[in-house]
Amino acid sequence: MASIGGAAAVSSTRFDVRERAVADAPLSVRVYPGPVPLRAWVRYGFDGVRRDWPPPFRDGLAAVEGALEQVLAYARERSRLESVEVRVERGEPVRFPLSAAPLSSEAVVPELETVLEVFGDRLRERNALTGRTCNLLLCWSPFNYRVGYGGTLPPNAQVGDETDGSTGDAQTVANLGATEVWDSRAVSRNMAIHEAVHTFLSPDIVEAVGGSTCDHDLGTAIRVDDETMAVSPMATAYAGPDEIGGGTRWHGRGCADHDRFHRHDGYEGVEEWTYTTELSDATLEAVTRYFEREAGSREGG
Repeated sequence: MASIGGAAAVSSTRFDVRERAVADAPLSVRVYPGPVPLRAWVRYGFDGVRRDWPPPFRDGLAAVEGALEQVLAYARERSRLESVEVRVERGEPVRFPLSAAPLSSEAVVPELETVLEVFGDRLRERNALTGRTCNLLLCWSPFNYRVGYGGTLPPNAQVGDETDGSTGDAQTVANLGATEVWDSRAVSRNMAIHEAVHTFLSPDIVEAVGGSTCDHDLGTAIRVDDETMAVSPMATAYAGPDEIGGGTRWHGRGCADHDRFHRHDGYEGVEEWTYTTELSDATLEAVTRYFEREAGSREGG
């Protein structure tokens, strides 16, 4: 578990580092950096070591902020979400108590469910749950096949959902150690966005927008030229063939149907895969509707 804990927080313009539970808190994404092993710090020339935010984590956080800015820009161009506030914040360190874990495969290579459960426990201990926050853990665990590139699980998979024992907050993990080691910084940025956006999508809205309940199908895979494919965040890890090296090094294990993608130009003859942080129109619309519903439920309550 040493590769999926937390690191120190730093202040930055437009980011609030305080953790608080406020009943009328705005919708937010709070990003928590995990501990980074020495070999990774060497990889990045110890850039950011004093504050425990290596370049991939910083870029992932910035990518999430940029994605939410895209949603608000899309909505406000259409005179929607004009009074809705959405924040991106840097969270305090999250560290897992290794001494309390028995010596087992779970202690060394924990399941995604275990990671999310312990992450949620730490958030509750801090009284950091607001009922309207996506809590995103950035971890460095390149060889943890059980976590893969990341993910989230019920009952804490959607922001604002208080059914089935959920707190209303969501917990999700983006394994940027895996994307950095096996893929590229562009994939790291997209997977940080991918896992955060998951928590602002529900099957009913996704189906209404895209005709499928699978939110990966909101993504796009667009040919830039005959041999180059550009993949948007929600399609990342799902746009290529289901095989090793099919786009990303490892294919996603969730749902996806290329025929139902917002746009998929086919991957025959593709030699180069590129990754754009631009959300598809379908993703922008679906997240906008989710924000509208959340804003309406708070006003109504």
